[in-house]
Amino acid sequence: MRLSLLRRSLPVLTLLSATAMAQTTKPGLWEIQSKVGGNPEVDQAMAQMRQQLASLPPAQRKQMEDMMASQGLKIGQGAGGAMAMQICITPEMAARNDLPTQAEGDCTTKIHSRTGNTVKLSFACKDPQSSGEGTYTFRGDTGYDMKMQVKTAQAGKTMNTTVEGTGRWLNAQCGNIKPVVR
Repeated sequence: MRLSLLRRSLPVLTLLSATAMAQTTKPGLWEIQSKVGGNPEVDQAMAQMRQQLASLPPAQRKQMEDMMASQGLKIGQGAGGAMAMQICITPEMAARNDLPTQAEGDCTTKIHSRTGNTVKLSFACKDPQSSGEGTYTFRGDTGYDMKMQVKTAQAGKTMNTTVEGTGRWLNAQCGNIKPVVR
């Protein structure tokens, strides 16, 4: 059940990261590191997932990595227990601020304020049911820091978590990471 909760939460994390980049973004390969906490069940699920990923046989790990890359993501271990994702932003996506997400279902984002390099926003998703609010602070067009408070519904129970993360531009070329197709 814990891994199920985590798998349902990953799309929301990706949505939040991509939404943050809508302020200003340099096209190319980006790394997004997110650390989820503030909830013992989620903390335990993250630890269990990291352990399972580390113990995968090389052939299974490669198969999983290839499948994720074909969907526009590369997921791995980040610093300090964070999850690291790599995504590809095309020049056209950056120009339109039409950035990739892996969010399932119907999600909406509302920007409440933009002051200098800081954006305050909220979001709501129908599937998986979740909502939250947070702040992104941009470091030009090559990086940002974020902190979110997220509420998710799982089996009739509301769970509150925090998501802290960073995004940083890595390279103008995306290599084998393909842009997310919507």
